[in-house]
Amino acid sequence: MNHATDTPTAIDDSDALRADVYRLLGRLLSAPPDAELLTFVAELEAEGDDTALSQAWQSLAQAADAADSEALARDHFRHLVGVIQGEVVPYASWYLHGTLMDEPVVAVRRDLRRLGLERDPAVKEPEDHLAALCDAMAWLIEQTPAEQASFFNHHLASWGERCMHDLAAVDTPFYASVGRLGQAYLAMEAERHDAALSAVRIVDPAPN
Repeated sequence: MNHATDTPTAIDDSDALRADVYRLLGRLLSAPPDAELLTFVAELEAEGDDTALSQAWQSLAQAADAADSEALARDHFRHLVGVIQGEVVPYASWYLHGTLMDEPVVAVRRDLRRLGLERDPAVKEPEDHLAALCDAMAWLIEQTPAEQASFFNHHLASWGERCMHDLAAVDTPFYASVGRLGQAYLAMEAERHDAALSAVRIVDPAPN
């Protein structure tokens, strides 16, 4: 994703972590991890509680520690790319309309253009790919936080968790763990952004 401007915005540690999680999910969905990234993921430490998110982090770290980058390259192609399509088709158009390059792409492009973002010419996937939307969310958190709730609810809330749920069902432990992490994380984000939008909804004044 190319950005018209990238002026740093001061954000707190929790939002910086949220952006990092989105960026990691986008990276793992868009391409297989190399050995360096696998080592990084394997060394991640999660909170030692029983939440779905913490358990997903632990599962991903364990799967990364046991994984082989060359094998994951084949698994990534099988699960998320395919000769025609992968076992999981991570596009909003597919989940919402059952086809590719449909209305959701147009809607995403319109909003990205308004925000000053455009697809990197080197990237072949349409803008409604889940990885691209994760990258956009990371950028919004860091650069235009007031826009993040609306963007999430318009472009991710209706299908992102379902896509991650489907990825969690694949037979490769690493990618199944990515799916479980993504599902738990997007569920948490959905609660956050629904609350954020609810807080700013206009309430009709009481009659005189």
